[in-house]
Amino acid sequence: MFSFIWSLIIGGILGWLAGLIIRKDVPGGVIGNIIAGFIGSWLGSAILGRWGPTVGGFNIIPALIGAIILIFIVSLIMRSTGGRKSGAQ
Repeated sequence: MFSFIWSLIIGGILGWLAGLIIRKDVPGGVIGNIIAGFIGSWLGSAILGRWGPTVGGFNIIPALIGAIILIFIVSLIMRSTGGRKSGAQ
C-alpha cells in the first residue's frame, strides 16, 4: 500500500516539474500531474530506455523527459481545440 502512495507522490512531482520546466499548466491540476507523471514515465522509458536513478519505481530522467514531451503535446492539442469557439453564445 505504501509503495502505491509513494508512486502517486513521485508521479505527481514528476508531472509538476515537467509543467514548471516548459511553463505549461497540466490540465486537471494534481490529478493531471499524477497522470502526466505516470504516462510520461512510460513514454520516456519506451523512448529512452530504463537508466538513471530510480525512485518509487520511476527512472527519474526518462520519466521527466517523457512527462515534458507529454505535457507539450497535450498543451498543443488543448490550444488548437480551445482556440476555436463557435459564434453562437
